[in-house]
Amino acid sequence: MKKWWIGVLAFVLLLGTTACGGGGQEKTTLRVGASQVPHAEILNHIKPMLEKEGIQLEVRVFQDYVLPNKAVEEGELDANYFQHIPWMESTNKEQGWHLVKVTGVHIEPMGAYSKKYKTKEELPDGATIAIPNATSEMTRVLLLLDQQGLIKLDNREGDKTLKNIRSNPKKLKFKALEPAILPRVLDQVDAAVINTNYALQAKLNPLKDSLFIEDKNSPYVNVLAAKEGKEKDPAIQKLAEALTSPEVKKFMEEKYKGAVVPAF
Repeated sequence: MKKWWIGVLAFVLLLGTTACGGGGQEKTTLRVGASQVPHAEILNHIKPMLEKEGIQLEVRVFQDYVLPNKAVEEGELDANYFQHIPWMESTNKEQGWHLVKVTGVHIEPMGAYSKKYKTKEELPDGATIAIPNATSEMTRVLLLLDQQGLIKLDNREGDKTLKNIRSNPKKLKFKALEPAILPRVLDQVDAAVINTNYALQAKLNPLKDSLFIEDKNSPYVNVLAAKEGKEKDPAIQKLAEALTSPEVKKFMEEKYKGAVVPAF
């Protein structure tokens, strides 16, 4: 009988060890999708902070802007961190998904790059400009080109396409491509307007290498997103707190030197 009770006690202790961390704290695994740069880098930086909160952070890196939302919608991921609100709202509408903002984290000013020219004034008449092909990103690009005086839009409200260009004095030609491949076509076009995460991944410095770039007042804040109903989950809220902590702000400022701007 005594041996039986010892066996039961050992089994109970084994269960406790499996469910809890070394300090007796129950561990929660949080699966988060992200673009490689800077999102995954930032998430990996806060892993030790979350470990202290009993959260094991698993970061899954994506190279596109659709699959990480699909994975959250279908429950494969708990959250993602790679997108701004216009993109999230656009994909929600197009796909019938239900993602919501948990918190805003940073801004990645979008910029134009060229291997042939050093300034926007050098762009010749008829220059070919590669731009992202997604609706929300095209709107963002056209607003930037309008702000820079390269084109004139009919107005600055709502979604924009090339049909909204009212004036194009340099007769620029536009080539709409998947955002991820834009850095790879710089040799084939006169310039390309590239999302900062892909620019950084291609070793382009947005502050030094861009012809022009969005200013710090850009409304395109990158957010931590979750499926509606899960945004108040305690583990996701702890992740949101870590992403908007003074430690992360310092990390962004020191590592990215203005190419990634804290939004908190």
